[in-house]
Amino acid sequence: MSFGAVARPWMTDELQMVRDTARRFFETECVPNQKKWQEQGHVDRSIWRRAGELGLLCAGVPEEYGGGGGSFLHEAVVCEEQMRALVNSFSINVHSGIVAHYLLAYGTEAQKKRWIPGIARGETVAAVAMTEPGAGTDLQRITTSAVKDGQDYVINGAKTFITNGLLADIIVVAVKTDPTARAKGVSLVVIETQDLKGFRRGRLLEKIGQQGQDTVELFFDDMRVPQANLLGGEEGKGFAHLMMQLPRERLLLAIGNAAIMQRAVDDTLAYTRDRKIFGDTLLHLQNTRFKLAECQTKASLARSFVDDCVARLARDELDVPTAAMAKWWISQATCEVVDECLQLHGGYGYMQEFPIARMYTDVRVARIYGGANEVMKEIIARAMENG
Repeated sequence: MSFGAVARPWMTDELQMVRDTARRFFETECVPNQKKWQEQGHVDRSIWRRAGELGLLCAGVPEEYGGGGGSFLHEAVVCEEQMRALVNSFSINVHSGIVAHYLLAYGTEAQKKRWIPGIARGETVAAVAMTEPGAGTDLQRITTSAVKDGQDYVINGAKTFITNGLLADIIVVAVKTDPTARAKGVSLVVIETQDLKGFRRGRLLEKIGQQGQDTVELFFDDMRVPQANLLGGEEGKGFAHLMMQLPRERLLLAIGNAAIMQRAVDDTLAYTRDRKIFGDTLLHLQNTRFKLAECQTKASLARSFVDDCVARLARDELDVPTAAMAKWWISQATCEVVDECLQLHGGYGYMQEFPIARMYTDVRVARIYGGANEVMKEIIARAMENG
């Protein structure tokens, strides 16, 4: 039985076609370039346009705005295939799953038609800038300010750990429009980076994993942005908007990690079948078999949890605590499974040429981004406390 090939309850013929297209794209056009992207610290811009040509960007956005006209399921399939192929040098989740849906949910009609089609085509690379050097998970504490001056906002501050930041053409920036308020002082403003005075990209950050991903610092020095670029039509709504989108964003993280977990088990099963030790295969040893049984059980549980959450989201019933459970438990389980699988690879598991080595360093951040796992547990505990 191939556990990785278990049929999904929500799969359709149309979604299978999307999966096939995504798998071919990631395996044939991205995997061969991963080493190059890791060495240069970012992807080539052309890969964004190619993904757009194939309809893999904004798959869950209505056609009237240039999207694929599908649902969250289409985005889930693309996410699974990207992570299964271990292609993490550019974030479609941030580009399509987060930024495009912020625009779709809160943008004016003019904003949607101005920005989303380019994102869908891959001509416009999108990012979101929330985290600051002094404020990460607790976004109420951000200090990047946006002060009205005429028809503009004058923005000052800095952001860090910004995914897709090096190539981003538009960035949704979390700012404080009321520095005296906490959550109610946060707003979302869209900036267009080309020839934008006062906007500066910092260095490519050197990470222990996901080294092809262009993660950067951003600096805003008296940067002027039209007030018309405010999302939501009213100041002070940014924090609420961020919270409303978190369940689907955290589910995408869980989906990707579940796919990596299954990939780790599949690769290790193949390795232990071929590896000889003490006159037999490594897989024949009881310890190997028991460890793989434990890992596969966790991978299967993760997939079942993901499928349940996907079904809840489709019914508009996925709540914040459940999404937090999926995010923290699956990211934690993925780290545990990858560690066990690396151990079964022995010394080869420590070699960069083996995918399990890259998985080991790449997945560690999953317990941090999207909200640290400790915060996920606090969210769940508060929901329990409040009944």
